[in-house]
Amino acid sequence: MIRIRKQQKQWTEPSADAASIRRLSQRLEVSEVIATLLWERDQRDTSIARDFLNPRLAGLDDPFALKNLRAVVSRIRKALERSESVVVYGDYDVDGVTSTVLLMHILSRFGVTPKAFVPHRLEEGYGLSTEALERVLESGKPDLLIAVDCGTNSREPVAFLRERGIDVIILDHHASKEALPEDCLLVNPHLQDTDKGEQPWTNLSAVGIVFKVVHGLLKELRAEGDDLAHEIQLKDFLDLVALGTICDLVPLIGENRILARHGLRLIQKGQRIGICALMEASGWRPGDEITPIDVSFRLGPRINASGRLADASGPIELLLSDDWQFARNSANELDAFNRERQAIEKEITATAIDMVETEFNDQLGLVLHHPDWHSGVVGIVASRIANRYHRPTLVLGAEGAEIKGSGRSIPGVNLVEVLQHCEAN
Repeated sequence: MIRIRKQQKQWTEPSADAASIRRLSQRLEVSEVIATLLWERDQRDTSIARDFLNPRLAGLDDPFALKNLRAVVSRIRKALERSESVVVYGDYDVDGVTSTVLLMHILSRFGVTPKAFVPHRLEEGYGLSTEALERVLESGKPDLLIAVDCGTNSREPVAFLRERGIDVIILDHHASKEALPEDCLLVNPHLQDTDKGEQPWTNLSAVGIVFKVVHGLLKELRAEGDDLAHEIQLKDFLDLVALGTICDLVPLIGENRILARHGLRLIQKGQRIGICALMEASGWRPGDEITPIDVSFRLGPRINASGRLADASGPIELLLSDDWQFARNSANELDAFNRERQAIEKEITATAIDMVETEFNDQLGLVLHHPDWHSGVVGIVASRIANRYHRPTLVLGAEGAEIKGSGRSIPGVNLVEVLQHCEAN
């Protein structure tokens, strides 16, 4: 039996003595407050702490350290050499959108014109599904489908594609809940050999994994003297990588920290028209400093809102565009979607809070449902309820005859395991 216990938040005091903090502060030339924070993060060695404060691109690991990445690069090179038809199948959140855009940019530079595809959230659900794949095939059968930010738990959809002679690459970072798909190339840092332990790239988001694949591709081609590969500056795409990495809330340590730090600098420079238009729509003014909070709470929600209420093709077109007027119009449309999303979310949250207070306040786990709740925003509501009441929470809405929703948990409770236990009983 799985038991859920109420937990109380507790304060912990620094374990370092004042002299150690003072020495670290002096060596790094930072305040004692920052030195204390570094100490508590186990950044106690001066050289390690300096790297943490000033992450360098030179600190990125060899991309081929990721399992299957070399085979993925080989298959992509084959697609480029043969001018194959390629579909990039992404997710509808920021990580999925930026992963799709990055891969589209690179493939296009090498002469392949890929098609971007994102499922309709309300009609086809999350990730690879046979319903969505049937819509992919309506415009013709591709030679290669590359799934980004989804696919690890898509055994049957991958079999559906392979039965039709379509090669499949999966670039994902989600945990495996079932048997892995067969007869495809899968790169997922969480599925590495366990004896190697945690690596600097273990917690990469999907766009970080796509970045590693592109890095590996360019590295191979440059070694062979490919002129185009030498012309492409991979660091020019770090704004996309930072956007997806920060918005996906992965830990900003290891390679995530390097990519986010340098990507933020690129966003600040304003070189990508689509991101500049989004910043303008969010109230940003030229010269304002861009922080991870701005990315998370200004840029990210406007991209996500489209996928929650409609589909994510708009943000993809925006980030691929070089037309300022188109970008500005698209960004304003996304801003309108975001305001609509906020209003819907506010109404559902208020109703959910009322439910908890009047009906379920004595429950250790919360399952809330209303047939009128929009399934595109219930995940946000679940987060708010779980944080407010410090309890694992499921918030469910309706899509036609089906009930769909999202869950959020608290430290110490693995919601996937809890739901699997419920299913078994």
